[in-house]
Amino acid sequence: MFRSVQIALASLYVATTGILIAGIYVVHQILGVQQWGIIAFVSLIITLIAGGILAKIAIAPLREHFDHLERFSKETLHELNLPINTITANVQMLRKTHNDEKSLKRLERIEMASEMLQERYNELDYLIKKQTEREKIENFDLSEVIEDRLKFLRALYPSTVWEITIEPCYVQLDRIGLGKVIDNLVENGVKYSSQNSQITISLYNHALTICDQGIGMDEITLMRIYDRYYQNDSAMAGYGIGLNLVKRYCDRHHINLHVSSQVGKGTCIKLEFKKGEIDGK
Repeated sequence: MFRSVQIALASLYVATTGILIAGIYVVHQILGVQQWGIIAFVSLIITLIAGGILAKIAIAPLREHFDHLERFSKETLHELNLPINTITANVQMLRKTHNDEKSLKRLERIEMASEMLQERYNELDYLIKKQTEREKIENFDLSEVIEDRLKFLRALYPSTVWEITIEPCYVQLDRIGLGKVIDNLVENGVKYSSQNSQITISLYNHALTICDQGIGMDEITLMRIYDRYYQNDSAMAGYGIGLNLVKRYCDRHHINLHVSSQVGKGTCIKLEFKKGEIDGK
């Protein structure tokens, strides 16, 4: 398909150039127009009309391809929601009839896996909608978003020690996207830390800081952390929307992003919100 688009674009270039030369020849030689300003203007009009028509023809296969991908993504996402809801409903029913400790632990694991799938579903839904729709900017209290995300993350990582210090902080941003940013930063901190380690989250003076006591990063790794799909530890699977998208979100919404890290001591990531975005100002 893309080869066809390349051929079509090359043909567009050749055809447009040919039309431009032919237009100049017709106006100058056949019609006898000697003023080069008029010749250039008429040739430009002819070229723009022909180029627009040819461009529409050339881009049509690419547009059709992306429309097909968008429809497929939405349909697949819709189909994923059904098994997730089925798993959740059946777990709730099984809890009513299974009271022994072993069964409850198994049901808890299933429920946790279902919640993880639901989070990935929400994430994909957000990414697809972001490609097709404008982000929804809201005025909200960031501390409430953090508390909401921590309800899920605490259950997901029960062995992690949490130190939370947050104060009200009103921002005017894309709420769903910022929630995904927080998820990603916290999950990275847990993923690259040992069990029973501490994650410190502080929201103070228009800044959100997330620190872990994990393996940390050297200077070379710090230079590559925003590369798409880059992982500090190749043995660990990627999780969440990635630091590349975190950086893109922060750049898009003018949030200052700072990363400091030491090998063997941990990593701290700080998001600084501009005062103009605080308290609805």
